[in-house]
Amino acid sequence: MTSFHFDDALRAAVTKNLRGFDVRRKPDPGSLKHAAVAVVVTAADDGSGEAAFLLTKRTPRLRAHGGQWALPGGRVDAGETIEQTALRELHEELGVLAGADDVLGTLDDYPTRSGYLIAPVVVWLPAGLQITPNPSEVAAAYRIACAELFVEGSPEIVAIEESDRPIIRLPLPVATVNAPTAAVLYQFLGERLGEGDKGDCANALSIAVQIPSRFWTTSFAQKRITRRPLLSISAVRRASAST
Repeated sequence: MTSFHFDDALRAAVTKNLRGFDVRRKPDPGSLKHAAVAVVVTAADDGSGEAAFLLTKRTPRLRAHGGQWALPGGRVDAGETIEQTALRELHEELGVLAGADDVLGTLDDYPTRSGYLIAPVVVWLPAGLQITPNPSEVAAAYRIACAELFVEGSPEIVAIEESDRPIIRLPLPVATVNAPTAAVLYQFLGERLGEGDKGDCANALSIAVQIPSRFWTTSFAQKRITRRPLLSISAVRRASAST
């Protein structure tokens, strides 16, 4: 399994990739509810020294999206930036205090079928992070190893009755997570795809699913699909070798 050691070299690699990332904001026709989520990179809690991300399960008592798997986040309040929203929600949901210096960058907006425009904000937090879920919003919170997003058979592209387009989902140790959370994580923790079935799967994803298709370069003649990585293994290895 691919591994990502939680260290300064990894932070430098992620920061460099995000700084060179051409973020595109979706135009709002006025009908969308603006939201932001925190893609939190921290250390796994099993003593392995591997990098992990935070994933929450929302309490079923919530009126909107109750019981769903999600990244920490919520509606953008008046006068807030998306970074401020992500940090505020991180504190409200998980009791984690983070500042502007902990923000590494942002990803593309993600419009959802339920009428939200989600802006992902990438946040780096130290090892030994203490998490205290707010029971009124969060039923459970987990640290998921980043390597889990690179297991065989991930991602899955499946059809649903609610839409004429398939959705992306990611099989993780705690559950199978659907879009939009799956799409945001997949965009961030992307790696070059090979050929064959995975290439065909990537082509279906770029054409049919609501994630930014500009991350995919398609050569139909060779049936080869590649996408630009944000957290690329080669970049991490080069950074590690230089330290």
